[in-house]
Amino acid sequence: MVVNDNAGCLTLRGVLGFFASKLAPTGVGLFLSFGAYAFDLQQLSDQLAKPSVIHGSFIQEKHLRALPQPLTSKGTFVLARDHGLLWLLKTPLQQDYRINAQGIARRDASGWQPLPNKSAGAEQNRLFLAVLQGDSSGLQRDFELQLQGEAKAWKLTLIPRSLLLKQVFTQINIDGGELVHTIELLETQGDSTLLRMQDSTSTQPLSDAEQHDFAQ
Repeated sequence: MVVNDNAGCLTLRGVLGFFASKLAPTGVGLFLSFGAYAFDLQQLSDQLAKPSVIHGSFIQEKHLRALPQPLTSKGTFVLARDHGLLWLLKTPLQQDYRINAQGIARRDASGWQPLPNKSAGAEQNRLFLAVLQGDSSGLQRDFELQLQGEAKAWKLTLIPRSLLLKQVFTQINIDGGELVHTIELLETQGDSTLLRMQDSTSTQPLSDAEQHDFAQ
């Protein structure tokens, strides 16, 4: 979403993705309902598992060493526990993506077109979905997870374990309260991506159009 491809479109390359070949969904969402007990990874995962659908908007900034100003993109998203993620870029160019257990697809004039699952961008975008779904068991396979704070104001730091991920990221920072607020990717080459999730709500079911998009 933050790196221009050859056609000038913002792609999903600079955002998170899976690192595994397939997502093993754990049915976890963004919305948190909080208890009065000590806050740990298990509670975070449990609390993230409640909503079936999350709607929201995002602002993403890609900071490149070679550019004085960040590349900024904006759009909306739909995270459905049983279906995956719709990531709908609005500016500077319009482009729709769908990420689920089967892989990543991009919408064109003829419908949803699968993208190669073995590309670096696909791996990173799968990791993005794993983070949004709170797949802590999957994340722990390749990251050291460090959780700080409390349920209403927490920070989760992901430190790569695998050599492959260490070549891409130094660490990933996720901040949240009742919802995930920001996701920050710090890359080994000095670039970074900041993703701000805004206006998130778990009160709206999937629309007919969204159900159709996930079903195709």
